Amino acid sequence: MSLEAFATSRPLTMGVELELQIVNRHDYDLMPGSKDLLRVMEGVALPGDVTPEITDSMIELCTNVCDSYDQVLEQLTITRDALVRSADKLNLGLSGGGTHPYQHWSKQRIFDKPRFQEISGLYGYLSKQFTVFGQHVHIGCEGPDQALRLLHGLSRYIPHLIALSASSPYVQGNDTGFHSARLNSVFAFPLSGRAPFVLTWDDFLIYFEKMTRTGVVRSMKDFYWDIRPKPEYGTIEVRVLDTPLTIEKASALAALIQCLARWISHDRPFELAEDDYLPYTFNRFQACRFGLDGTFVDPKSGEHRSLREDLNVTLHALEPHAVALRAEPALRYIREEMRWQGNDATWARGVFEKEQLLNELVRQQCERWAGRPI
Repeated sequence: MSLEAFATSRPLTMGVELELQIVNRHDYDLMPGSKDLLRVMEGVALPGDVTPEITDSMIELCTNVCDSYDQVLEQLTITRDALVRSADKLNLGLSGGGTHPYQHWSKQRIFDKPRFQEISGLYGYLSKQFTVFGQHVHIGCEGPDQALRLLHGLSRYIPHLIALSASSPYVQGNDTGFHSARLNSVFAFPLSGRAPFVLTWDDFLIYFEKMTRTGVVRSMKDFYWDIRPKPEYGTIEVRVLDTPLTIEKASALAALIQCLARWISHDRPFELAEDDYLPYTFNRFQACRFGLDGTFVDPKSGEHRSLREDLNVTLHALEPHAVALRAEPALRYIREEMRWQGNDATWARGVFEKEQLLNELVRQQCERWAGRPI
């Protein structure tokens, strides 16, 4: 099976996907409401789309192709508001967050769609445990070779993005001690982790042909990499973010990735090398476990510093690129978030410490997602 040609796209354009929790308004547990929600949403004009996800208690929204932070925020606002109105009609709540704090995976139902049923048949209970919620960001690339170079350049900042977006400290009613426990579910899949270090599309096609010859994969969808090329869109797709609790943060994170992409493509601040991945798994674990206070090992110098420290240095380097992309408000949002609480996982723990009820935490998450005062 051959891989489709790499499509033409405008460099540095963005597309955002968000997976959301559907909960009932009684005890705020997950609710299999996606079919009803999609029915109510039929015919609603949106700047993007709303689609089902692997289990019935999930829903995904996506934007159209966007040029700027303002455009992403505008499109997410329109779709969020339409979804919230529809959920209100059904007495359902919608929430961000990378995991639901106390749902039980065994109670989830696979959505009736051939692709999802196929995944369920292959991965068994892992498919229901995959009731986790992430943000994916697509970045347009000039061509396939540029896409691969950008993919490997951005991989250095995967831990930073995990730490910033982390919103999944609770699983099955317990505090995991992690800032992002969601990614532990993703790592269970055999084709997760990082992409192979190849820098030309010709070499990538050779790799893909070898993998398809083994019968292990049939398409790019079979790879659950942290970043993967999406040739049908002419993009790379960053897949490590937990779904944030607000569309404002989701938009800011997308713009941050856009700024990183411009900096890496224009300035080439470091040479790409296979050895850059030596500390990759360690850095990623540190981000999942400790958030911005996790240790970051510089892949070039071997220096150890906190992710917070390295991110502050990086944000300074991104300033002229934020100006060029009209993304200064997004970087200001990120800086303010780092000064205030760091990420949504810290906020969630603060709410639970005060309320001592995970149900109340989810209720407040629903209000934050809807843009309503708590």
